[in-house]
Amino acid sequence: MSLRKHKETPSYTATQNACKMCTPLGATLVFQGIEGCVPLLHGSQGCSTYMRRYLISHFKEPVDIASSNFTEETAVFGGGANLKLAIENVARQYAPSMIGIATTCLSETIGDDVQLILNSMDNTIQGTALVHVSTPSYTGTHVDGFHGAVAAVVDRFNPVGKRIVYRPKKMKKINLFPGMLSNEDLRHLKDIFEEFHTPVTILPDYSERLEGPSWQEYQAIQKGGTPISAIEKMNVAVNSMEFGAVLALTAEMGLETAGDILHKRFGIPCTRLPIPIGVKATDHFLDTLSRISGRPVPERYRKEKWRLVDAYVDGNKYVSKKRALIYGEEDFVVAMAGFLAEVGIIPVLCASGGKSKTFKQALEQTLPDTLIDQVIIQNDMDFTCMEETAAAMPDDQKPELIIGNSKGYAMARRLNIPLVRVGFPIHDRVGGARILHVGYKGALQLFDTIVNTILTAKQTESKIGYSYM
Repeated sequence: MSLRKHKETPSYTATQNACKMCTPLGATLVFQGIEGCVPLLHGSQGCSTYMRRYLISHFKEPVDIASSNFTEETAVFGGGANLKLAIENVARQYAPSMIGIATTCLSETIGDDVQLILNSMDNTIQGTALVHVSTPSYTGTHVDGFHGAVAAVVDRFNPVGKRIVYRPKKMKKINLFPGMLSNEDLRHLKDIFEEFHTPVTILPDYSERLEGPSWQEYQAIQKGGTPISAIEKMNVAVNSMEFGAVLALTAEMGLETAGDILHKRFGIPCTRLPIPIGVKATDHFLDTLSRISGRPVPERYRKEKWRLVDAYVDGNKYVSKKRALIYGEEDFVVAMAGFLAEVGIIPVLCASGGKSKTFKQALEQTLPDTLIDQVIIQNDMDFTCMEETAAAMPDDQKPELIIGNSKGYAMARRLNIPLVRVGFPIHDRVGGARILHVGYKGALQLFDTIVNTILTAKQTESKIGYSYM
């Protein structure tokens, strides 16, 4: 009798608590940042409910997301009829200026030709523009969906060959594609451009729509967002600015961004910058804006900078050589790592659920050469792997601080390391949408929060406590 040779089966590890959200969520947020737009997910009702839950919990505002409502029958025979009916229903009930359509995993997997369906509706229905972006979650993260939606909107409203005769002369208008920032970040950026006396079109701008006043009467579509009329005039700007070190490197590898579309079609220069968090990155942003606009940096920002530097000096003894774990969207992690390095905190573990091939390169370009060897860089990570990595580090290298969104709370609790909540999503605190990250003011608020978190941890751990620093 012959003995069958035992064949080892490799272990399978499933993703546990992913450090990312679904791709259509990012696209939905972009559509919320366009005036009069209603997002529509081409897929199952559960996808729409999931996106609404995440956005409502973070922004504490009502969010409507329509759905083409796939069923088992739709999954077999195609969702074209469902999509047409959904568009007609949304147009009739909301009378939106635009319907932003994002495809989910199911509609992408069965191969629905959404653009063909939209073309059959002549791209407009009852005066409503239809914009589609392909967002299967198995190909990326919520940030990929965000950038894809921005590019799709710019492509739709700035077609090849279109050029408006009017060109600004005295006022040099700039397009700003800031990426996935907070409401307060967007408001602060608008203030900066206003101080420079430079007109700007920010896409998307959900800062008012997802944080407006209390209603006396129900509003089918909240006020606010980038007007479509402004998007249609993006082809007359003197420059397009895009935030994101990872995005910039990925664009060099072939990703077509909104800035690329405007550059190729209308010759508008595209300037890519890291997210302006901290002194160095904010200096770069303001100096670049000054060069493009032809206007000097306003004195108020020089004062803000030196107040920030003074705060760094005041708090240096509390943060110097502290070790931190940072997680979140790749570009946000890179920007936060640069900020931590300049205040004296070592970002010993930088992690993201993103899958770009440029995350490590962006960090290497951002962090000092003397620091990069002390940093573990992980992408395509979930929180379980992240936690295991942190727990396995030697005691003199383990993080003493965790910086990221609410999804890392359980990890921070088990590791018994204080968590500083930044970015998106923040579900277990109020005011997540009002956290300011960018500019000198944002860095000052972040620095104060980090220092106070460290001091609180020391007081809590102390056997006797103390009330004076």
